[in-house]
Amino acid sequence: MDFIISLIAYPLGWIMRLCYSLTQNYGAAIILFTLLTKIILLPIGLAAQKNSVKLVKLKPRLDEAKARFQDDKERMAEEQIKIYESEKYSPALGCLPLFLQIPIVIGLVNVIYNPLTHLLGLDAGVIDALLAKTTEILHTDGLGAAAHIKIIEAVANPAHLPQWQTFYGGGALDALKKIHGLRFVFLGLDLTQTPPLLPAGRLLAIPILAGLSAFALCIAQNKANVLQREQSATSQWLMTVFLVGFSWYFTFAVPAGVGLYWIFSNLFGIAQLHILNALYDPYKYIDYGALKTRTDGGGEKDASMARKKKENKMRENVDYKRFFATENKRLVFYSEKSGFYKYFENVIEYILRNSDIVIHYVTSDPDDAIFRKNEPKIIPYYIGDLKLIPFMMKMDADMVVMTMPDLERLQIKRSRVRKDVEYVYMFHGPLSYINTIRHGALDHYDTIFCTGKFHVLEARESEKFYNLPAKRLVECGYGVVENMRERYLANYEAYNNKPMKRVLIAPSWYHDNILDSCLDGLLPALLHKGWQVILRPHPEYIKRFGEKWDAITAKYKEETGEDFIIEADFSSNETVYSADVLISDWSWIAYEFSLAVEKPVLFINTERKTPNPYYDKLPLRPLNLTLRSEIGVQLEKNEMEKVERAVKDMLSEASGYTEKIKKIREEYLFNFGKSGEIGGKYIIGRLQGDR
Repeated sequence: MDFIISLIAYPLGWIMRLCYSLTQNYGAAIILFTLLTKIILLPIGLAAQKNSVKLVKLKPRLDEAKARFQDDKERMAEEQIKIYESEKYSPALGCLPLFLQIPIVIGLVNVIYNPLTHLLGLDAGVIDALLAKTTEILHTDGLGAAAHIKIIEAVANPAHLPQWQTFYGGGALDALKKIHGLRFVFLGLDLTQTPPLLPAGRLLAIPILAGLSAFALCIAQNKANVLQREQSATSQWLMTVFLVGFSWYFTFAVPAGVGLYWIFSNLFGIAQLHILNALYDPYKYIDYGALKTRTDGGGEKDASMARKKKENKMRENVDYKRFFATENKRLVFYSEKSGFYKYFENVIEYILRNSDIVIHYVTSDPDDAIFRKNEPKIIPYYIGDLKLIPFMMKMDADMVVMTMPDLERLQIKRSRVRKDVEYVYMFHGPLSYINTIRHGALDHYDTIFCTGKFHVLEARESEKFYNLPAKRLVECGYGVVENMRERYLANYEAYNNKPMKRVLIAPSWYHDNILDSCLDGLLPALLHKGWQVILRPHPEYIKRFGEKWDAITAKYKEETGEDFIIEADFSSNETVYSADVLISDWSWIAYEFSLAVEKPVLFINTERKTPNPYYDKLPLRPLNLTLRSEIGVQLEKNEMEKVERAVKDMLSEASGYTEKIKKIREEYLFNFGKSGEIGGKYIIGRLQGDR
C-alpha cells in the first residue's frame, strides 16, 4: 500500500513543488495546486459532461425499459446495456471525476506529511540522517507518520540549535537552510496540523469553510449540473446534507492543508461547472420541454403521492407487527398485487365454507381489493416489496401459498425461523410453465398445484433431468377458466345474440407486443369489414406506457364509432365474454378466453418472451406453442394482409373450433369445475394433521 501511495504522491509532489517555488507560500501553493489539478482534469470533466448529456437523453428509453421489464431483472439489465451501447454511454466515465478525487486527496495527504521529499526534494539519505538526529534530540524511538513535520519543528526550535550545530550529515547545511525557509502558516493557520474539535481554535475555520463550500457547490450543482438537476428535490437535499456532513467530518481527520485543498476544490468546482456548461451546453442537446412534459405531474400530485407513501409506510409497519404478534398462524396466502385473488379464489372459498381455518392474506398492493372484502376469517395485511424480504425470512406459519416463482433464488427466501413451513405454488396461467418462468423457478417449493397433466409431466421430467427431490404434485385444475366459463354461461344468450360479430384485440404489454410492433398494419386489415372491432390493451400497458397509449388513442380517434371501440375500462370482462374472435400475441388471456368461451384466437407471432432459454433440454414441447395452431391461427407480423381472411375463416368455422376446444380442455385441464374443492381439501387435510 505504501508503494501505491508513493506512486500517487510523487507526481503530485512535483506539481506541489512547482507551485511552492512560484509562490513561496504554502497556503498559496495549495490553492494554485488545486487550480492546476482542476485544469489538468478539465478534459475528463468535459468528457463526463458529454456522457451525462447522453444519459439524460436516454432517460425516456431507460424508464420505458424499467417499466417493461421490472418483473424480469435479467432482461432489464440486458436492455439497459443495449440502450447504453446505442449511444455509446459509459456508466464508468460518469463516476471518473469523483473517483479521481480519491487518489488526489490520498496523494496530497502524503505530500503534506512528507514535505522534505515533495517540497524540498531532499535525498532519502539526508532525510534518514535528519530523522536519526531528530530522534536523538527528542529522546524518542520513532516519530510516526508525521516524522517530516517533527523534523521541521525540531530544526526551527531555537532550543535545539546546539544539537543541530553538530549535525554533519551529507548535504546537512544545505538541507537545514531549506528547512529554515519553509513556512507552513497561512493566514495565521498552521496547515500541517489537524483541526481539533476541542479546544476550539483558529483551525476550526477549516472544517467550517469546508462545509460551507460544499453547501455552495451542491446548490450550484442542483441548478446547473446536467444530472443533478434531474434528481427530485428530496434526493438533491439528501445529497447536500451528506456532502456537507462528510466535508465537515473529513476535514477534522486530515491536516488543515488538505482541508484548504477541499475548500478551494469545491469553489473551483463551481467555476468548472459553468465552464463545462459553456463548452458543452446541455440545452443544445436535450429537449427539456419534452422531458418535463413526460415527468412533471405537478406539485400537488407529487405532494399527494408523498402523503400516500407515508401513510402506506405507517400501515405497513402496523401490519408487520400485527402479523408477528399473532400466534399459531396456520395458513398464509401471499398476493403480489390486487387482481391476484382470482387465482386463489376457488380454493379460498372452499376453505372458508368447510373449515374454521383463519386465512392470513398478505399483499404488496396497498389498494388490494382484499381490504374491502368483508370476511371475518380472512385477515389482510399490507407488506411492501422491500419489507417483504425480512417478512418472509421471519415467516412462522404452517403453510404459505403463492403465485410468485423464484422462491429462494431471488430476493424472497424461505423462512429462516421455521424449517417445516410448507410452500405451495399456484399457477397464474393454464398451460406449460417450462418456457414461461425462469429455469429452476419452482425448485424450492414443496408442493405444486398443477392445472393439468402437462404440469405433472414437466415437473417430473425436470426432477429427473436435473436430479431434484420429488415434490408433492396436486392434480388441482385452474379456477380462473372455470369461473370465466360459469360467468359466460350465465349470460350466454346476450353474449351470442349481438347485431354484429365482435373481434377483440387483447395483446400483452411486454416488449414487441401488438400495440408497439404491428398495430398500424393490423387495424386497417380489420376495420369496416362488417364486424365490430374492440381494442383493449393490457392494464399494465396503460399504467407503464401512458404516453404511448395516449398517442394510439389520439391517432385512431377519428376511426372510432359503432364498429370500432377503444376500451380502457377494465372494471368488466363483458367484451371478453362477448368476443367471437380474439386477437393476441403471447398473453395468457388468449388461452383463458378460448378455454372458457370455446372460441378461436388469431395469434400474431411477435417477439416471444422466453425467461427460460433451457426449456428445450427437456423432451417436451410446451403447450403454449403447440396449441396455438389448434385453437386458432398463427400469423407473422409481416402477414397483416392475411388477417381479414383468417378472421372470416374462424368466424365461419366457429362450431368446428368449439368442438376442438372442448376436447382440448377435457384432455389438458384437471377436474374442470372442481379445482377449488381439490385444492381446498388438500390444504385442510395438511393443516389438520395429514402432514
